[in-house]
Amino acid sequence: MCLYASSLQVFRQLVRHQSTDTSLILERSINRVQLLGRVGQDPVMRQVEGRNPVTIFSMATNEMWRSGDVETSPAGDVSQKTTWHRVSIFKPGLRDVAYQYVKKGSRVLVEGKLDYGEYVDKNNVRRQATTIIADNIVFLSVNIRGRDQ
Repeated sequence: MCLYASSLQVFRQLVRHQSTDTSLILERSINRVQLLGRVGQDPVMRQVEGRNPVTIFSMATNEMWRSGDVETSPAGDVSQKTTWHRVSIFKPGLRDVAYQYVKKGSRVLVEGKLDYGEYVDKNNVRRQATTIIADNIVFLSVNIRGRDQ
């Protein structure tokens, strides 16, 4: 029983972290996203209100499926749904590499986290925004070139 109790205590320490305030228990959680798709627009770099610059581009992922009865019609009708994602990169080295080498049509794997926020558009309407905050990009296209070439 003593071994079980000590194992349980070690497990709890791995799963959560207790701060100096014993009433506050911070549990670990995961917010990870991987997207494999094509870039929809050349990246832009923006700097808002003196904050760190950010490189932004859109990315499309596709989902395909066969409709109808696959057993009676093996060819079936293939349907496709394209989903567009907004990718933002704040990490200094990655932000600059993405701005220079990512281009419209490039096939990339983006890893990062989901972020939900709000902004006010030019008509002064509050809008919701979902963004992928990228911390890694894998270039899969063979035709990647610098912007100046």
